[in-house]
Amino acid sequence: MNEADFNALADAELDRLEGLLDACTAEIDYEVKPGGIIEVEFESGTKIIVNRHSAAREIWLAAKSGGFHFRPEAGRWVGTRDGADFYAVLSRCMSEQAGEPVTLG
Repeated sequence: MNEADFNALADAELDRLEGLLDACTAEIDYEVKPGGIIEVEFESGTKIIVNRHSAAREIWLAAKSGGFHFRPEAGRWVGTRDGADFYAVLSRCMSEQAGEPVTLG
């Protein structure tokens, strides 16, 4: 996959994530930054950062519990280490940082 195709695919997923964050009932604030970056901030002041990493053709997630990398595979984003679903990992990390259950995707 070339960089332009990857960027289009990743940007579409980040747009989807933005819609899911808008609908999220947890006490969060988020900001979309240039270059394919979404910062989610929690009442505790902690953050989760999701960003497009074009060179690696991955979406990266940085949370209090660690860093995770995801690649597109068969219509979804899967973890490069364990094949975990992007939204399952993000929901788990958000739940930990929000102190309440969060389910996205």
